[in-house]
Amino acid sequence: MANLAKGSKKLLNAWAFYDWANSVYPLVISSAVFPIFYEALFSERDHYIHVFGIYLKNSALISFVTALAFLVVAFVSPLLSGISDYVGNKKSFMQFFCYLGAISCMSLYWFSLSTIYIGLLFYFLGLIGFWGSLVFYNSYLPDIAFPEQQDKVSAKGYSLGYIGSVILLIINLAMIMQPELFGITGTKGEAAMKAMRYSFIIVGIWWIVFSQYTYYYLPKGNNNSERKVTKAVVFNGFKELKKVWKLLEHNKPLKRYLTGFFVYSMAVQTVMLIATYFGAQEIAWQSKSESTTGLIICILVIQLVAVIGAVLTSRASAKFGNIPTLIVINCFWVLLCIAAYFITMPLDFYVMAGLVGLVMGGIQSLSRSTYSKLLPETQDTASFFSFYDVSEKIGIVIGMCVYGIIDQITGSPRFAIVFLALFFIVGVLLLFRLPRKKLVY
Repeated sequence: MANLAKGSKKLLNAWAFYDWANSVYPLVISSAVFPIFYEALFSERDHYIHVFGIYLKNSALISFVTALAFLVVAFVSPLLSGISDYVGNKKSFMQFFCYLGAISCMSLYWFSLSTIYIGLLFYFLGLIGFWGSLVFYNSYLPDIAFPEQQDKVSAKGYSLGYIGSVILLIINLAMIMQPELFGITGTKGEAAMKAMRYSFIIVGIWWIVFSQYTYYYLPKGNNNSERKVTKAVVFNGFKELKKVWKLLEHNKPLKRYLTGFFVYSMAVQTVMLIATYFGAQEIAWQSKSESTTGLIICILVIQLVAVIGAVLTSRASAKFGNIPTLIVINCFWVLLCIAAYFITMPLDFYVMAGLVGLVMGGIQSLSRSTYSKLLPETQDTASFFSFYDVSEKIGIVIGMCVYGIIDQITGSPRFAIVFLALFFIVGVLLLFRLPRKKLVY
């Protein structure tokens, strides 16, 4: 383990490189290959399965499992953050969740309907591993970079993650489309399923191997291993969240903005997590191979256009202000949710993917920067961002549960998508309640 000074170029590069290592999980597993693989398992039967004593639709089932994972992360992350900050071993926590996520990801190779409970457990643990490691990864930023360096190194991490994940997804796409070139045997359908299973293993190996560069240079922490972890230390993270909640009572602009963000973020994150399941079930693809290829291409389109969307959103906010830009983006999301109800053909879905990408990248980056602008200068920003992250995760829990319930009752994700438009409408109304301050206007 190297011992580098805060702000050193090598240390900053090592921190940012973890994005390259772990970003393959949300793209390949959460968004692209696993949803397609999961849907393909049900291709020879209807979309329902008897599990946990209930007859559940497959997309509703995965929504509920995802919601439970985010609920666990929302509860556990404040606990572990408080402990790691006190004891000074955040790297150990980060490594634990990294390896938990990566090994669970590789274990998805054995995911099948006959072993559905074990498969769902690995999916569940993979989500916890990814998001749990991010808690500690993000908390390292003020430890390794000076304030004037943080924006740049954070953006570098995002760029590395984007490049790495897209490269691996393209390799996975090639494996699935042309399995014979990679020595994968079987009928066309069997070979494609094998290729998807192999991609789960590759993601886990990629995550573990490339993260070693980060772990070699990151400091262990404050080296307070002799400190005893007391009840007060364990619940310190929750005390910080409670303190922020009380402070919000005296900061109406921030409270109103956070309420609006909480509502529309439910819908944004839910759409991102279920888009592939929607495309697999509701679009009239001519064949299974066209469905697989088309869905992965749509994910790539979203990734590419999201970068352009983030740039355009940044320019729009500089000219018109953060809040007006967010209101317009939320209105655009309303139209997308309504339009999604009517699309059935692949071409329509490609166009929709491009439009989603345009507003997906922008609304996430602008939401966080707007929140930072509204923060009181005299307060601990780490506690406020912890509150922001927990709020976002709880929003995902609610959004995924709402989607899953509607999908289960109606049998179609179309109704669930349209219902999500209500969250964006409420978000717009809440954003209009913010006082007109030059800071965000």
